[in-house]
Amino acid sequence: MKHLTKITAASLVLLFGAALSYAAPASENWENHCTKCHGADGKGQTKVGKKLQLKDYTDAKVQAEMKDDEIINVIAQGITDKAGKEKMKAYKPELSDDEIKDLLAYVRKLKA
Repeated sequence: MKHLTKITAASLVLLFGAALSYAAPASENWENHCTKCHGADGKGQTKVGKKLQLKDYTDAKVQAEMKDDEIINVIAQGITDKAGKEKMKAYKPELSDDEIKDLLAYVRKLKA
C-alpha cells in the first residue's frame, strides 16, 4: 500500500509540473490576446484598432521598421500614452518568455 501511495504522489507531481509548463501555441495566444485590437489577420482594422491607429502587420514596410527587441518589449511591458493611460496591456504576467518570442515569430509571419 505504501508503494502505491508513493507512485500516486509521484504521478500527481509530474502531472502538476506538466500542467504548469504548458505553453499555448502562438496562434492561440494571438487569438486570445491580440485579435480584439489587431484583428485575426494583423491588419488592425478592428473597431479598437482603427481608433488606436494600429499598424498593418501584413505590410512589409511596417515589418521592416519594427525591431524584434522592441516588439518583445511591447508584448511584455505593454504601452501607455504620454498621460500614463494604458493603450496595450502588458502580457509578461500571463505569458512566458518563450510564448512572447513565439508571438514575435507569429507577427513576423503575418507579412504579406
